[in-house]
Amino acid sequence: MTEEDNMTGLPEAPTTPTRSGFVALIGATNAGKSTLLNRLVGAKVSIVSHKVQTTRAIVRGIAIHDRTQIVFMDTPGIFKPRRRLDRAMVTSAWGGAKDADLIVMLVDSERGLRGDAQAILEGLKEVRQPKILVLNKIDQVKREDLLKLASAANEVVTFDDTFMISATTGSGCDDLIAHLSAKLPEGPWYYPEDQISDLPMRQLAAEITREKLFLRLHQELPYSSHVETEQWEERKDGSVRIEQVIYVERDSQKKIALGKGGEAIKSISTASRKELSEILDQPVHLFLFVKVRENWGDDPERFREMGLEFPKG
Repeated sequence: MTEEDNMTGLPEAPTTPTRSGFVALIGATNAGKSTLLNRLVGAKVSIVSHKVQTTRAIVRGIAIHDRTQIVFMDTPGIFKPRRRLDRAMVTSAWGGAKDADLIVMLVDSERGLRGDAQAILEGLKEVRQPKILVLNKIDQVKREDLLKLASAANEVVTFDDTFMISATTGSGCDDLIAHLSAKLPEGPWYYPEDQISDLPMRQLAAEITREKLFLRLHQELPYSSHVETEQWEERKDGSVRIEQVIYVERDSQKKIALGKGGEAIKSISTASRKELSEILDQPVHLFLFVKVRENWGDDPERFREMGLEFPKG
């Protein structure tokens, strides 16, 4: 059609239809789901640390490949729950899987199918959605061992496809996202083109600080801590003033979070402020406070704050 023929002056509608859908990333703790999510989205939307069970609730990261919008759901690692918070996290993970169009099961190739990974495979037998097996962290594993691992997993659950990747280096990730985009159904996009997550900025900021807490403190404290963004003030000079509270359950944990002479909290604040400034592309004034809130892990309000359903009993 020539410009003369197009009397409306409007751009021509694209001939290729758009696609969209939800892809759940599930797996055992520390399988690399958050690292993979950030890699596929091309930006940091989920916190990553060396500690297990870092992700607590479903985090949605949005990627566009060709004309497909893929909404990835980074679910909490599935493991045998011990506490109320554990049960809520595992329930959230399975709920996310059952709501998705496609399921990607991520397996740490070095650990194989030991422990929680085997239990997840058994659970997947009851899930009707198409399933894709992704073997992650393949760098240090021989190819013949990877093939044996893929075969063993497919003996338990029939996967539509199998991919071997390294979420850290990006190896194999382009093929994976191209495959996922082609598998999703035709339909309009769910989110604006420039949106990379559905996580509110106040909550993302709290997650960033919680990540720095995990990385700085190697004691049991992070599992008994929770971060909330309580104030967010956009200032006239273009900067933002953020106040956050780190809640812990006991006075002894508060001392750990503060550190000797306030060293730990200063380090956490500096690291969080630096990353938030990069994400927001504006100066950040971050103020962290540590407060004791006994048994916050049994408080329904805290679960709602984290986007989790409070387990009964």
